[in-house]
Amino acid sequence: MKYGIYLPTRGPLAEPDAITAIAGGAESMGYTTIVVGDHIVFPVHVGSKYPYTIDGGFPGQGDALEQLSLLAFVAGVTERARLVTSVMILPHRNPLVTAKVLATVDVLSKGRLTVGVGVGWMREEFQALDAADFDKRGRVSDEYLELLKKCWTRDPVAHHGEFYDFDALHCMPHPIQKPHPPIWIGGHSVRSLRRVVRHGDGWHPVGATSASPLPPAELQTLLDRLKRFADADGRDLDSITIAFKAPSYDPGRVPPGHDRLRFTGEPAQIAEDLLAYEALGVDEVSFDFRSPPIPRTLDRMQHFMEEIAPLLR
Repeated sequence: MKYGIYLPTRGPLAEPDAITAIAGGAESMGYTTIVVGDHIVFPVHVGSKYPYTIDGGFPGQGDALEQLSLLAFVAGVTERARLVTSVMILPHRNPLVTAKVLATVDVLSKGRLTVGVGVGWMREEFQALDAADFDKRGRVSDEYLELLKKCWTRDPVAHHGEFYDFDALHCMPHPIQKPHPPIWIGGHSVRSLRRVVRHGDGWHPVGATSASPLPPAELQTLLDRLKRFADADGRDLDSITIAFKAPSYDPGRVPPGHDRLRFTGEPAQIAEDLLAYEALGVDEVSFDFRSPPIPRTLDRMQHFMEEIAPLLR
């Protein structure tokens, strides 16, 4: 199994030296993946419910480094780790500009980009950005995924769709990875699972939170559904990467009906959790070790690699 870390995007760790230290530490410790979240603005008044906390409140404080700019910076201070947008909200940005920026990051990172995508949850942010219609964000996202792939694989390229339209143009250079950077689809709704099969190279669900625990039995049910969709579409489920995210929300709160939160407790308990997910076909898990100051975050990362990861070998 591979392991990843969440990179800070806000708060006291969201500054160049801390980001460089954490990203460099991740590489030196053997983490495979660095994931970066996405918010551009935070309206003062938000009525939309965040899906991964029990009370629906978003845990951020209204500050966030812009995701794609941050990834370009991290590409310059790392050498091996895979850089993942986790997840990029597809309808937030002009899709043609997004195609170019992502291709640029893949070139600058020498082919280390993975494009994790989602459809978004905060209506107020969509409105502030003058983004696509929030109520049509799923269809918009599907079309934008088609557009990204066209821009990354064709020259010249044209697109005439329901939500975006342009005549033939050059959008070069293409990404280094062929045919394009891997695309991971976030979410675990029926529509998200269908999107994985139709457009994705991987599935990137959030679990191990009090509001969205996704224990192995529940994950198995979703994987069975994903396999049915894949079979119907002529795809092999084994060709789809399963990349599980375990962020730290609602600390100390146990999900209703559970004895504890997954990936908490003693090293042996966490290793047992990981083995259960690995047995289901999970390829990697990304953890949230972020906790200021910098040494504390690095200590938590090191503890996992020294005390827990060896128990799976």
